[in-house]
Amino acid sequence: MPSTYTLISSNVLSSSAASVTFSAIPSTYTDLVVRGSTRVSASTPVSLQFRYNGSSGGTDYSFTNLRGNGSAASSDIVSGNDSGGGAYANTVSTMTADTFSSWEFYIPSYLTSAKKPSSFIAAQETNATAANINAAANLWQGTAAITSIAFALSANNFVTGSSFYLYGIKNS
Repeated sequence: MPSTYTLISSNVLSSSAASVTFSAIPSTYTDLVVRGSTRVSASTPVSLQFRYNGSSGGTDYSFTNLRGNGSAASSDIVSGNDSGGGAYANTVSTMTADTFSSWEFYIPSYLTSAKKPSSFIAAQETNATAANINAAANLWQGTAAITSIAFALSANNFVTGSSFYLYGIKNS
């Protein structure tokens, strides 16, 4: 059970951005957690994507997404992708003004020399009935320690006020 969460870095956007990167992640923790509160400039839901250590080799990532939106559920499995993902969990421009989605990305054992699993959970915020909730399981085929994480969207930008917080966890 994690005993200590330590804020490593944060980024609250003062202008819109296509991506956010945490670099020079220290090797002093057991696990990593990234918490975000994001809104995107797209008018329809877009996927939140991530890459470790700048890796974009065409087949490095696989993931399974589960989604529900108030009236329907769906899932997809993606293998051999150039980024990991969490599908359709960002609040978009057509949703209730000034609302942001909330999400958490958990990476256990980020320093091991094995493939890296991670989990993602998110919820859109809106007054409409068609808000998505999303859970995803990801796997990165790389075996290097994770020293950077970049977040981007499948289209459009994160808007001003979107926030990203990187925490390190030390087990007791």
